[in-house]
Amino acid sequence: MKPDWDALMEEYEGHPTALVGDVDCTAEGKPLCDSNGVEGFPTIKHGDPSALEAYEGGRSLDDLKKFASENLKPSCSPSNIDLCDDEKKAKIEELQAMDRTELKNLIEEKEAGMAAAEKSFEKSLKKLQRKYERLQKKKDATIKEIKDSGLGLMKAVVASAAEPEAAKDEL
Repeated sequence: MKPDWDALMEEYEGHPTALVGDVDCTAEGKPLCDSNGVEGFPTIKHGDPSALEAYEGGRSLDDLKKFASENLKPSCSPSNIDLCDDEKKAKIEELQAMDRTELKNLIEEKEAGMAAAEKSFEKSLKKLQRKYERLQKKKDATIKEIKDSGLGLMKAVVASAAEPEAAKDEL
């Protein structure tokens, strides 16, 4: 994927309204990656720099180019309010009118809700993983028991009994 990403970065170099770049999340870029929820590599984020979203599309150069041409452009935001529909404008104005402390508290509350959902998911996933492992062991033991009970010999006997009949049919 790296060569395709590098080609896309080169294509967008110096673009007046879009930035395509990369960050080394294992070095000095780690704080930036942490603050934007980057947990695995490679991760592609897009959108308003203050509210980046995860890219879930294809990773080929053609997929990346198509996405970039359709999405990497100015979009509705407080700094581009003229690009917003009436509903978004009203929401932005409502949020801008709020007390900053109240707005920050609301953001923290929403982020805490997301963190709680992630924690709940991880907890349930661990339970599911343990159940999967138990079921896998049970299945493997059952299959081993069946095979050990002579299944292979049974199949060999059936196959060898069929051989003379097949030879008679050929004559």
